[in-house]
Amino acid sequence: MDRDFFPQPEQMVYSVSDLTSLIKDTLENSFTGICLEGEISGFRPNSSGHLYFTLKDENAQISAVMFRGKASALTFIPRDGMKVRCTGTISVYAPRGSYQIIISKMEIAGEGEILQLLEQRKRKFAEEGLFDAAHKKKIPVLSRTIAVITSPTGAALRDILQITKRRNPSVNVNILPAIVQGNDAAPSIVRQIKAANDFKLGDVLIVGRGGGSIEDLLPFSDESVVRAVYESKIPVISAVGHEIDWALCDYAADYRAPTPSAAAEVSVPQLSDLLNDLNGYKNEMLLTINSKVERMKMMIKTFDPEHLETRFRSIEGPLMMRLDNAKTALRENIADKIKDIRQHLRECTGILEGASPATILARGYSMVKTADGQIVRKAQDVSSGEKLEIYPAQGKITATAD
Repeated sequence: MDRDFFPQPEQMVYSVSDLTSLIKDTLENSFTGICLEGEISGFRPNSSGHLYFTLKDENAQISAVMFRGKASALTFIPRDGMKVRCTGTISVYAPRGSYQIIISKMEIAGEGEILQLLEQRKRKFAEEGLFDAAHKKKIPVLSRTIAVITSPTGAALRDILQITKRRNPSVNVNILPAIVQGNDAAPSIVRQIKAANDFKLGDVLIVGRGGGSIEDLLPFSDESVVRAVYESKIPVISAVGHEIDWALCDYAADYRAPTPSAAAEVSVPQLSDLLNDLNGYKNEMLLTINSKVERMKMMIKTFDPEHLETRFRSIEGPLMMRLDNAKTALRENIADKIKDIRQHLRECTGILEGASPATILARGYSMVKTADGQIVRKAQDVSSGEKLEIYPAQGKITATAD
């Protein structure tokens, strides 16, 4: 920078305002759109929605502010100790003579690489069908026992136990302690999911933890955990972090709860609500029964003995008439059938009698036989002088053939 840009001390005496204005112009024009990485300290969210905090490393720190419009786009909740990567512009606050960075974009340091890895895993699992709705099991309406896989010392477990006891003290909770952060977390979670299934430790299984950074929640996106959740025979509720947090086991689970507290509410219905529902069903059933009984009483009252007999006769009369008509028709049909049979028998008898040898002989015909009993049908069958027997309708005549 040209040394002549700043007047020399012997040439000019600056006021504090002038010097601050000069510094402000220099910094704000020179440091725009810079990318800064550091650790959040002294995080102070304002009721107006603005975020105030300090970014620091081992050797220095700088004040930072993120105004409401930009802060509303954040996908995580900033907190002290979180390492972040920010994009912003340096600004000088003249009344205090201090400078700060006005942040326009902020993400967790290293989050970009992690998100890319998670997106790749997500696509892989989706292609395998691990997230398909067809594989989702229904969460039981009434669970006698709930198995919870989480840190035994975390706030998530305390919230689940508190809500379960408040909503329905009769529900049993089996706690399966697991490591939920670090390299040993994924094997620990998988081991407990398998134990819950092998020993049938619950009607529903809550797997989760309280909030944390994206690195803290990574075990719940581990491939072994996602597959264990998918293969679980017990319906699984995934309750990882806060509502804005997410893990791949959320997609493989049968139900995703925004928080561990919400998971407890989903798996444990309010006892008072159940009792109210039962009372409602009971009252509705009693009303229905009483209504039907009253209707039956009213119907019975309308039927005195005389009225019942008249009603019976009105039903019996047509039936008896139909019976008499049927009997008459049956008799007539039988008589007609017998008449037809008799006529047929007479006709058959006439035919048989007409074909009888006795009838033929009675007409003047005779039957001729030889002495050995052979019937003579033509003259050539008889020799001259042969003895013959002639049978007219009555008696027998002996003759000799010429």
